[in-house]
Amino acid sequence: MKTDALVEQLKWRYAVKKFDPSRKIPAEQWQALESALVLSPSSFGLQPWRFIVVSDSAVRKQLRAVSWNQAQVVEASHLVVFAIKKDLNAADVERFVRRIAQVRGVSAESLSSYEQMMLDFVAQAGKGLDINAWSAQQLYIAMGVFMTAAAVLGIDTCPMEGIEPDSYDKILGLGSQGFHTLAAAAAGYRAADDKSARLAKVRYETSEVITHVGRS
Repeated sequence: MKTDALVEQLKWRYAVKKFDPSRKIPAEQWQALESALVLSPSSFGLQPWRFIVVSDSAVRKQLRAVSWNQAQVVEASHLVVFAIKKDLNAADVERFVRRIAQVRGVSAESLSSYEQMMLDFVAQAGKGLDINAWSAQQLYIAMGVFMTAAAVLGIDTCPMEGIEPDSYDKILGLGSQGFHTLAAAAAGYRAADDKSARLAKVRYETSEVITHVGRS
């Protein structure tokens, strides 16, 4: 992709207020967006999250009722719920180390130094470290990756924090699985009459938000 094309897609992107419910994201493109979620970076690579793709229309109606009645929840082609792994701990670190060993074909013992570093980190939970807040920071990185990937593909999104997280957890059964909802993102295609699409994007001047130290 050329640099100017990337910038144009980022200018094109906005938080869609009204989706066209008749248009669905092609399966191949949706799989690419799921891959973008899986490939999202996180500190240590720990991936303290779960992404729930809600396709059931009845469930989405329930979620709309606890989302300030936002129509995007039911009108968009796809809905992704972003949840953190609650109270990340040593067991999660050990699981991740086993996964590294499996994928890279090395022994778990060879990863002992890296494992200890991660164990030392999660052990700080409750001792000056809010581990769930840390996991939330990682989760929002994934949401940003998802929205950017969608924009590159010409797919619209709308990130949504205007929801009742505890109600989402209850409807989706996340609490019993050890996860907690933070936000959701609707994805699909903007309706032709979505007035927000015609509004100019408002951003501060580059000089006001980017500072250069030295020369590149």
